[in-house]
Parts: sequence; structure tokens; C-alpha cells
Amino acid sequence: MAVIGDLCGPFDVVLGTKARWQWVEKRVGVSFAVSPSSPRPLYVEVLDLFSTYTHPLEDLAGARLLVGTAPGPRGFRQAPPSAPLRGAMAHTSLGSCGGAAWWAAGTPAPSGARQDAPGAGRVKRGWVWNQFFVVEEYTGTEPLYVGKIHSDSDEGDGAIKYTISGEGAGTIFLIDELTGDIHAMERLDREQKTFYTLRAQARDRATNRLLEPESEFIIKVQDINDSEPRFLHGPYIGSVAELSPTGTSVMQVMASDADDPTYGSSARLVYSVLDGEHHFTVDPKTGVIRTAVPDLDRESQERYEVVIQATDMAGQLGGLSGSTTVTIVVTDVNDNPPRFPQKMYQFSIQESAPIGTAVGRVKAEDSDVGENTDMTYHLKEESGSGGHMFKVTTDGDTQEAIIVVQKRLDFESQPVHTVVLEALNKFVDPRFADLGTFRDQAIVRVAVTDVDEPPEFRPPSGLLEVQEDAQVGSLVGVVTARDPDAANRPVRYAIDRNSDLDQIFDIDADTGAIVTGKGLDRETAGWHNITVLAMEADNHAQLSRASLRIRILDVNDNPPELATPYEAAVCEDAKPGQLIQTISVVDRDEPQGGHRFYFRLVPEAPSNPHFSLLDIQDNTAAVHTQHMGFNRQEQDVFFLPILVVDRGPPTLSSTGTLTIRVCGCDSSGAIQSCNTTAFVMAASLSPGALIALLVCVLILIVLVLLILTLRRHHKSHLSSDDDEDMRDNVIKYNDEGGGEQDTEAYDMSALRSLYDFGELKGGDAGGVGGPGGGAGSPPQAHLPSERHSLPQGPPGPEPDFSVFRDFISRKVALADGDLSVPPYDAFQTYAFEGADSPAASLSSLHSGSSGSEQDFAYLSSWGPRFRPLAALYAGHRADDEAQAS
Repeated sequence: MAVIGDLCGPFDVVLGTKARWQWVEKRVGVSFAVSPSSPRPLYVEVLDLFSTYTHPLEDLAGARLLVGTAPGPRGFRQAPPSAPLRGAMAHTSLGSCGGAAWWAAGTPAPSGARQDAPGAGRVKRGWVWNQFFVVEEYTGTEPLYVGKIHSDSDEGDGAIKYTISGEGAGTIFLIDELTGDIHAMERLDREQKTFYTLRAQARDRATNRLLEPESEFIIKVQDINDSEPRFLHGPYIGSVAELSPTGTSVMQVMASDADDPTYGSSARLVYSVLDGEHHFTVDPKTGVIRTAVPDLDRESQERYEVVIQATDMAGQLGGLSGSTTVTIVVTDVNDNPPRFPQKMYQFSIQESAPIGTAVGRVKAEDSDVGENTDMTYHLKEESGSGGHMFKVTTDGDTQEAIIVVQKRLDFESQPVHTVVLEALNKFVDPRFADLGTFRDQAIVRVAVTDVDEPPEFRPPSGLLEVQEDAQVGSLVGVVTARDPDAANRPVRYAIDRNSDLDQIFDIDADTGAIVTGKGLDRETAGWHNITVLAMEADNHAQLSRASLRIRILDVNDNPPELATPYEAAVCEDAKPGQLIQTISVVDRDEPQGGHRFYFRLVPEAPSNPHFSLLDIQDNTAAVHTQHMGFNRQEQDVFFLPILVVDRGPPTLSSTGTLTIRVCGCDSSGAIQSCNTTAFVMAASLSPGALIALLVCVLILIVLVLLILTLRRHHKSHLSSDDDEDMRDNVIKYNDEGGGEQDTEAYDMSALRSLYDFGELKGGDAGGVGGPGGGAGSPPQAHLPSERHSLPQGPPGPEPDFSVFRDFISRKVALADGDLSVPPYDAFQTYAFEGADSPAASLSSLHSGSSGSEQDFAYLSSWGPRFRPLAALYAGHRADDEAQAS
């Protein structure tokens, strides 16, 4: 057995059979049987136990007990229990107090058990301890005693040195090296750290030898109610519809408490309303806020600030509390009808205001907000107002009623209009139908002001009719306009000549009578649209217009005519009564009752023995044969005059001639040939075939003309080449340039088409500088010196052009082999003069004389092309001589 120490104070002991340091939070109590030498029973209490009761010892295995001699412990000490119980009926010695040994067992003490007085020998055993407890937020002035560690080998002579290491060792926790007492040097906070893990060592002070194996223990910080509840998710903003029933859920708030929720009631929260309890309640456990009244009115109060408090310790006295403010917004419902601020509105507008002009704006007020204020307006006009003079629309942004003009206003006929304007909500909530009708009415009076108006036509437009044979100056109709103002000023009339450019009609300026100004012809123009102007006599700016349509009535002034110059054909073997041709008639007139034409043969030939005419009574007539067979040899053409008469009045007629040709036909009656070629072609060829034939002829003509033009162009080109001369290049090349190597100063294309070298061989070569020096010899042949310009070389052999061909061939081969050369004529780089030239150089660089020493008179004998050059050089020389003299 081991003496635990001073048992006069309470301490913790573990009774267990499975694990030495097993701590179980069981709220049980027990009364221990004590030895006969103990006059007092032990008081046993489990931590957090509010009542003590007896319980069998075997149920205490693994329980954490507070053992003391009296209730109301002064503090805690960690006490190592005895060796683990070997059974529910095992026993242990709890120590002694005041020289008495205390035993706790379920059965009488064993025979080997005895009371150990202080100082008696003890059985050596390892120290078995596990954890200490320390209260947080200690406010005393002295260090807080935590507990004591002790080794069985400690004889009390100070030979053992106790040390600790781990969390807080040496700073927060200090140990007395001699006694093993542990004190907390700082104020601890369980909300920051709930426990500390340390390791204890017992060493020989002299040798520093470890006497016991290092053991780990825990110092737990015991919670006290030192943290108030906090609302961490604020600010809280909720909403609820106005007029919601009592108990309507608004929102939920939740607070948190940093205290230990598993120990006592420090973290058990209860919610309550501190401010706003007249309108809202809160569930004490869940924090759900609900309405407390059914008549929340947004129009009266739109926002509520409700203070919610959370109290720990289950709301008991002494608990800590925290609060937050919850903003509850009352949302709108359509519970208010629209209301006009006044019952009558007055506006004024000019009678000349065009349709669509806004008269004014009226707005009905609505205490609601949002879409609950959307309104529609209606107009109800009073009787006798003319009906629907105005209409109303709603401004979607301002919800105002816009009254606009719908018909033309007239001050003279009605100076004041009165209408009833009604406003009603667009969206009505049926839940609030019992609150009344959601509409309101107001009276709107519109006063029409008078303005000076232009004359008005009565009627404003119309239709007039006149016969086409009416004489110039005949009355067509009369237009009437009057001044609508009260002054009723006189009106003058005119015709807008832009609508009557030919001035076919005139109008009387005072009476408005419209008469014809020229002769009419319905067949030319059956309708006339004119614009008549009416203006005040003393103010022509007050002008109005009216469109008149004048229809020209038809009279029978055009005789009927055959529709076309009819030509018919009859077979030689025609039978009597055979239909040859049907005749129709056209008439430019359009009588009201429709056309009716009559047909008959002219009176000069009433009894035609060959043909008869039958009126079919539908404005057509039919021509038939009267006998069998016709002979083309005797007569191949017949002319049948036909008289056509209309119904009138007056009755008009005309005569048309039907040409009938006698033709040969086959057995089926198809025409084979007639006496006239034109007729045969017309009968045998369709219009399409004739058109195709004409197109072919035109194409042939165009091809012939094109060939002739090309041939003429070719001949003119050849003739120009024959007329060209080497000396022509002197006139065209009017820039001195850079010498023979300069190929950019003039267009080489002019040199490419000048000559046909084949012609030079036979013609010009022999005529220039012949051996006799006759009339064909150039003048420079008689000059004594070569210093004269444009000398002619002596006659030589025929030119050899092979050198040119070789040079050009080399250039072409180089161009074909060079891929970087652009694909166009390579003659642009041509700079090869050749071996010999029949004409000497024009340059004076190698000349031994100056220009002033040369005589250019001989140039005049070279022909008309060189005369300007001779005059030019002769003029310069004369100027030089004058200056020298």
C-alpha cells in the first residue's frame, strides 16, 4: 500500500480494471465501507454532480471520483491510485488523515491489510498519474497551485530533483525542484488553449541520474463562463411583406459562445428581443424572428431596427449576454388605390393644334412603390362633346396621363370640352379587394382658343364632269370656301398652275367658278387633277388647298374602224358558204351604254356574186364564199369594201377594205402558194422566223464592214512605213540626251517600226550618193571638209544586217534564260549601233570647227522636212555674226 499524502483535502482517484489512466465522465456516487478504526465515513462526489447517492462499488470501474472528508472541496489534487483492481471486490487503501488509515472496499479488508501509521515503511512503486486541472482566468495575486508530482523513492531529504518540459514549461508553469509542486504563473484562457501537454522527470540531484521513466501528463484548463455570446454574421437585414399575418417568419439570427459547450451551461444560449418586441418576436432556442402583429404598414413605417439579445447559462441569472441589431424592411403590397390630388384640371389649346398635340399631363398619386404604382388611364367624354376629341396615353417612366388631340378642334363649333379621366391600378392584388375599388376619377376641362384660320372648302374636295366637246369658257363647276373665323372675311380663288401646266382650266377669283380655257379631248386625257387655292382677300398668307378631279365625258366624235388591215385567202376549190375571215372593229369612244356596231357592204356593191357579209350581232362580222371554185388565172385578188356604223349619237361610220387572195391549196385545205411572193412569205414564215432572218443579215453586214476597216487600217500603216525616212528621226528626237548610250530619253518604240530593212537593199541604197553624183546626190558630197554637219558617206556595198540579227538573237537568248527579267519586250535595253551606218554622226564632239563655221544652207535642198532645221541653224548663225561685228 502507498500513502497518498494529505487526504484531509479532496482529491481525484481512479478505480479501474482495464486501464490505469482511464477517465470517464460518469455522474455516479458511492459510500465506501471503512475500516473499524475509522470513526467517520468518507464523502464521495463525482465532478459536476449535484447530488450524492449510494452505488455498488463494482460499477465504479473507470469512474473519475472526487474523494474527500467533507463536501465543498477547496481545490483539487492529483492522487495516484493503487494498483489496478483485480476485480470488482478488490480493495485499495486511500491513505490516512490525522493518523487514521482509510480503506475503501466492497468487502472487509483482507487479512494482510493493516493501518499504516505515518512514517511506516511503504512499498516502492512507480508514480502513476495522468492529468491536472487548473481554472482559467485566475485573478489571485499568488501563483495558482496546479498540483504535485511525487516519486515513491523520494525520502523527503531533497535528494530528488523534479523537472518538467513541454508546452508552457518554464514560462507558464513552474515546478518546485524539491517538492514537485506545480504552479501556474500566468492567467490562462481556455478559449485560446484548452490543455497543455508536459513531460515530468525525477532525477538524482547528486548524479543527475533518471530515477523514474519520463512520464507525460496533461494540464487541462477548466472552463468558466467568461465569454459572452457574439453574433458573427452581422449585419442582419431581413424583409417581410406588409400586412403579413402574425407569426410570419422574417429571418434567423444565430450567436456563438466561445465557452465549452460540453461543460455546464456556459454555452447554452437563449434569445430574446430587447427593442422592437411590440412588432416582432424571436424564438428563444432557434433565433427565428417572427412578426408579432398582423398590421405592419409600409406606408406608416418602412424600416424597423430590432435588437436581439443572446444570453448564456440558459438565461439564468449571472449569465453573459451579447446583442445585435437586425434591420427589417417592410416590403410593399398593392394595398393603396390611386388618388388624384385634385378633382378638376383645366387646360387650354389652340384650335389649330395638329392631331397628336399634347394638351397636358395629369398624375394620380399612389402610396405604393414599384410595379404596384403602375397605372392605366381612361377618358370618358361628356355627351354633346362631339365624341373622342381626345385620347389618353400613359408615360411608362412617370406614370402620368398624357392627354392628346385626336380630332381637329374648332373654336367656333365648341370652345370648351369636358372629359372624365379615370386612373386604375394595372396590377390588383385580390387579397385586398375588400379594401375598396382601386381606381379614382377627375374632371378635365379643355378650353379651345381661337386663331386666324385659312378658308375652308365646302366640301373640301370633289368630282367635276364636263363634256369633251364643251366650248372654251364653258362652266365646269363651282367651288366654295368660307372663312371659319367669326370675322368671316371675303375669300379669293386661284388655280395652282403646277397642277395645270397647260392652263386647260380657269377659275373666277371672286365666285370660284371653274371654266374651260382650252378645247378638251377625252381620248387624249380623260381625267384632270387640279389644285384650287382659297385665301383671305386681305391676307393671302391664310391659304388653303383643295384637290379637284375633273372627268371628261365622252361624246361620239370618232368613227369605228376595222381593227387591222385585214387580208384573207381563199382556196381555188373553196365551197359555197365557207368562212373566209371574221371582222372586228375598234372605236376610240367609250359610250356609257357600250359599243354596238353594224356591218354591211358598201352601197356601191350590194350584190357581190363572190362573197357575202354576215353581222354576227356581237360587234363582229363574218365573210363567206357565195359560189364554188375560183380561178387564179382570171382573178387572183378581190377587194371587198365593208361599211361599219356605230350606234351614236350622232351615228358615225367608216369604210374598210378586206383584201382576199386566191391561192392554191392541197387536199386538206392548207394553202400551198398564192400569186404574190410577199403573201407567200408572210403566210409561210412566222414572225419569229422573219426576225431570225433579219438578225443573220445584220450580222453578215457587220462582219463585212469589220473586214474592210481592218484592211484599210493595214494599208494606211504600210503607207506610213513607206513614207518614213531615217531623217524623220531628227525632228522627233528633240532632246540632246546623253549620247548613243542613252536609251531612256526617248521612246524606242518609235524606232522599231520605222524601217523594213528589206526595202533598203533595193531602193534607197542606190539612190543615195551614186557614183555620178547627179541630181540624186546629197549636197554634202560637194563640200570640201567633213566638218559640216550631216555628212553623207561614200557609196559602199549593200548593208549587211547579219550583225544586227546576231546581236538581237543574243539578247533574246539572255532574256529567255534570265528568270528575273519581266516578261515584256527586251528591246528597251537596245543600245547597239551596228558595224556601219550610211549616215555620219550628228555629234560635233569630234568636229574640228565650231558651229559658227558651218554652213547649213544645203539643208534646204533636202526636202520640206529639213527646211525648219535649216532655218533654225541659219537664224542662229546670223545672230552670232551680228554680235561679232
